[in-house]
Amino acid sequence: MATAITERPTDSRRPSGHYRAYTPRPFTRAERDSVTVLFGGLHWRVERILQAVLESAGHKAQVLPVATKDDLLTGREVADIGQCCPTSFTTGNLVNFLKKEAKATSAADVNQKFVYLTAGSCGACRFGQYHQSYELALRNSGLDAFRMFLLAQDQLDQKAEMGDGLDLNLPVTLGCLWAIFCTDLVQDLEYQVRPFEVVPGQTEAVVKESIELLYQAFRNRPKHRPWHSILWFLTTGYFVRIMKRIRTNFASIEVDRLRVKPVVKITGEFYLQTVEGDPNYNIHRWLEAEGAEVYPAGITVWMDYLLRLGLQRFEDYSGIEKGARLKLGLGRTVQALYRGIVSRLRRAMGNLPHDIPHQLELRRLAAPYFHSRLDGGEGDMLVGKAIWAHQKKKAHMICELSPYSCMPNTMSIGAMAGVIGKHPDLLYAPLEIKGDAEVHALSRCQMILTEAKKRAQREFDDVLAASGMTIEQVRAYLDAHPKMKRATYHVPHLGCAGQAANLVRHVAAKAR
Repeated sequence: MATAITERPTDSRRPSGHYRAYTPRPFTRAERDSVTVLFGGLHWRVERILQAVLESAGHKAQVLPVATKDDLLTGREVADIGQCCPTSFTTGNLVNFLKKEAKATSAADVNQKFVYLTAGSCGACRFGQYHQSYELALRNSGLDAFRMFLLAQDQLDQKAEMGDGLDLNLPVTLGCLWAIFCTDLVQDLEYQVRPFEVVPGQTEAVVKESIELLYQAFRNRPKHRPWHSILWFLTTGYFVRIMKRIRTNFASIEVDRLRVKPVVKITGEFYLQTVEGDPNYNIHRWLEAEGAEVYPAGITVWMDYLLRLGLQRFEDYSGIEKGARLKLGLGRTVQALYRGIVSRLRRAMGNLPHDIPHQLELRRLAAPYFHSRLDGGEGDMLVGKAIWAHQKKKAHMICELSPYSCMPNTMSIGAMAGVIGKHPDLLYAPLEIKGDAEVHALSRCQMILTEAKKRAQREFDDVLAASGMTIEQVRAYLDAHPKMKRATYHVPHLGCAGQAANLVRHVAAKAR
């Protein structure tokens, strides 16, 4: 008996047609006066100055609020559950902001009033799929028409995709670079000074004043035609003068550098090591509250690594690809110029912020443990920075912040097992950040920090004993030389990781 074949019912919920990548409606120049560019995901200092750069170019710009645990939960709800916690935080942060705005007006008004500018990339981690998580989250939140634009790291001219409303021209690009240079230096000095301030809160006030000074400087900087702006940025003393004024601001802070504090170098995944807030359990402020001095991760160092990464291709193709040697030479010149610009601004601040490590040295240090051509995340630089900070006595302890199941950071943590085998005295705390496992992560960090505190105290005691001075004699010398108690007094690095130990050696040498 034949069996009747019935037609399969159509599922109306199934999408019809093929998948199409997210393509936002272009942002036109005519909309520029009525549309606000949203961005975020860095620390507040650089975000404030990037806002000034965009406003100087005629854009309306707004920084998104710092991501919170509520944003984490929203990100998990409306986007891919398999994403790493930075994606959950940033996705949820955007969605919650837009939903709040839509509640006050309407979704249609939000779609017209805002566009979102964020980083885009490709590679071994989920960073290359961030835009898909954002797209899914927007669709699930009823904001399908909202416009999001990716700022690709490997593509300078993106007007075809964005439209002519976002004018990311050469002056804007250079302004963003200089914004990062300046704010990195301010942040570095801030973290060196705050743990030793005599008047609590004074450093915070000086930093806020300094960032507003930078905001006005970038907002009102002279305008130049695109190619003339290159020469101006490279030769002007405009930013040098601003950094000198900021150094004068810091000179008002009195410090007590004889407080013995372990120095903790922050490394890890870019977002988690840069942001300050719930996404990394407020690790910077937590470490300070636990009695440490934080050595923050500079965005400048990360961009220097990206330059080095690009030049490695020309190294590999020298003698094979036509013009590779010439491109390598030009690239090396650009990298030297890059470091020279940072050094010039650093000198304006009395060489007080940390100098950036040389990328070829980091690569050399990491080479036995991590191949330099594995370029996911920060690649071999994470391993190189840990060894560099340990061997050069830049820190007592390394704290690496890694998103849960982040492949590039999992690789670096695995490589660090070999490093610790060769350098068993290196204090290393790899923290897996899930966003909602704060007690577990911080308790792990606290165990390593306890040993770092002992190491810092032992270092100080040994230096004090070798100096032939008592702590009272050192304090008396500082009281007799009040300039040495200013935040802008340069204490040279004399082979110790801690500021207190270096200061004792410095005083002992001057007192002879």
